[in-house]
Amino acid sequence: MTAFSNRSTAPALSLLAAALLASLAATGAAHAAPAGQAVTLDAVNVTAADATDAARRALDRVPGAGNVVDMTQVGQGRVAGTADVLAYQPGISAQSAGNEGVKVSIRGSGLNRAPGAHASGLSVSLDGLPLTGPGGTPYELLEPLWLSRVEVLRGANGFERGALALGGAVNYITRSGRDTPGLELHYEAGARGYQKRGISLGGVRDAVDYFLAYTDTEYDGYQQHAAGKGKGAVANIGWQLTPDLETRFFLRYRETDHETPGRLTRAQIRNDPRAANPANVAIDARRPQPGSTWIGNTTTYTIDADSSLQAGLVYHKYPMDLNESLYRQQLDYANLNGTLDYRRGHALFGHDSVTTIGLRVTHDLDANVRETLRFASNGYAAGTRTRDFQHYGTDSVLHLGNDLALSETLRLQTGLAFIHTRRDVQVTWPATPERLSERQWDYAPRLGFTWQQTPQTQWFGNLSRSVEPAHPWSMIWGSNQYFAAGNGASTGRQRAPVELDNQTATTLELGARGDSALGHWELTGYYARLNHELLTVEVQPVPNLFIAESNASPTVHRGIEAGLDSALWQGIGGRLSLRQAYTFSDFRYRDDARFGSNRLPGLPRHYYQAELRYDHPAGFYAGLNTEYASKMFVDYANSMAADSHVIFGTRIGYDAPGGRWQAWAELRNLADRHYAATVTPGYDDAGKDVARSTPGEGRGVYAGVRWRFD
Repeated sequence: MTAFSNRSTAPALSLLAAALLASLAATGAAHAAPAGQAVTLDAVNVTAADATDAARRALDRVPGAGNVVDMTQVGQGRVAGTADVLAYQPGISAQSAGNEGVKVSIRGSGLNRAPGAHASGLSVSLDGLPLTGPGGTPYELLEPLWLSRVEVLRGANGFERGALALGGAVNYITRSGRDTPGLELHYEAGARGYQKRGISLGGVRDAVDYFLAYTDTEYDGYQQHAAGKGKGAVANIGWQLTPDLETRFFLRYRETDHETPGRLTRAQIRNDPRAANPANVAIDARRPQPGSTWIGNTTTYTIDADSSLQAGLVYHKYPMDLNESLYRQQLDYANLNGTLDYRRGHALFGHDSVTTIGLRVTHDLDANVRETLRFASNGYAAGTRTRDFQHYGTDSVLHLGNDLALSETLRLQTGLAFIHTRRDVQVTWPATPERLSERQWDYAPRLGFTWQQTPQTQWFGNLSRSVEPAHPWSMIWGSNQYFAAGNGASTGRQRAPVELDNQTATTLELGARGDSALGHWELTGYYARLNHELLTVEVQPVPNLFIAESNASPTVHRGIEAGLDSALWQGIGGRLSLRQAYTFSDFRYRDDARFGSNRLPGLPRHYYQAELRYDHPAGFYAGLNTEYASKMFVDYANSMAADSHVIFGTRIGYDAPGGRWQAWAELRNLADRHYAATVTPGYDDAGKDVARSTPGEGRGVYAGVRWRFD
């Protein structure tokens, strides 16, 4: 595949970015914070304060950008899915297509992946155990009500966790009996049939803590033919066997099912965004996921005051029954994933240092697909078998790192990771002789620093390499080899896999964070040169939907990520604050043979979110929020773009003293603005208005309440 870009590369700094630049000089401000100051935008009002503060202190030691999302503040409004969880976070784009298949991108990772597909470009974990496997990241287990916090290490900063993907690492942390004691009831509802119900129980008994929860959700959806539902349960049980040995068991189970309304043209987004794509309605496109099971354990042994060893193992089974085209695909997926991490503090060259050694393995136990006709076609009855294929993979990452304190203010981090990938892909029926069976080694070095210029200002930077193997299933869907005429119902379907190279990137990142008269701030810039970027394109639309992935010609990703959390006024009558997040993204081809330096489609160049909020000491709060996104191209030729948008919302709520109960209400998209939330790109639309976009939700009112009983 070839790629693109606009020749104008100079980013226009927003007022936010300019304010952050000015704040670099304000290191002696009145709101000075200690050297361990948190880096994220979230307020200090947390539930699991110790664990969240520890996560933020750990983030301050990383020579790059990251986020710690406290779910206490996120829960003061609607928490329908991942897009609500990751809102107001610099460097993160998270947009919903009207269901749980949220498109999440960091630094252009998976920027043109269709929402609802297994996500790429990020290494996602649940409680430190890998959720992302060789085939990507499924989404059905990411229920927000089960979470205590989310830790994000953007870009190459996920190195220490064995995360070598371009976008970095995201770790979703489950609530425990230690941070959520007692019985809790949760209910929220709102526009277009949306309802979410939850019940949880947590506590501590001697050396054991436990958290158990059940949640179910239903919605009619913004578009026609967009209804869905989900239900599931989670358990987190920890046991302190000895003062030095702790083990923790995790269980998650969840079912989801939603209709797929399909993509719309720009004209439809402007004039009738609630419509469904007629082709999707005609075939009753839907995505049932009959039940995903996640069973895992982490065991931590504290060897002595300076060293520890942690081992983790998880079994993940996640079958799917895809009915989103003329073909039904029944997928039998299962992974066995493991981690092993050793950490030791010691002296090196007369300086304090910490050395880490880790192993992360994700392995497909099952990755088999049975494909049949959903409707009678060409004389073949519905249910006729068309293909069976399998696509197995194993990704193993060995990573070694060292954090060396050269002085009280300057730290140097070095690291080297080796990745071994296995891919085994074949169409097994009708039987074909072509089989892709390959093994490949790659590497990823890393060099970074943090410099605590003053107690209020820290500078950081790193030069790193990332490696992202292709998904095994994309080696089938990206194939240009088809069953010829005479092969019955299989005629015209891909018959053999194709090789795809690892996507690699070399990234330079520089930034700073700290505290000033303007508030808590962070500012990061990065520049990444990519080879063999894995890009997707819609080759055929619904009803015979076909999205292919292939390696692109050289590309470049560069951008600015800025966050500012300001206290505008504070007194005995309360606090007025403003939190802002701005992301500038410039992703383009490097002199592609066809598209020159065109921009890569799929994400806006400018993305800004902000919330102005008032908090009263008695527990009342009210806020006004906004989101701006510039236009985004919908094809690699840059011949057509989705419109830019500005939307506003507001929310009010009350947290009772002691956290006994909480109530809130919010109004989203006050002006009922019509806009495109996500784009699935085409190759060259030649200026035609093709159905590429999914609409963002229109005006909606939501309300929720939570009760807690000891």
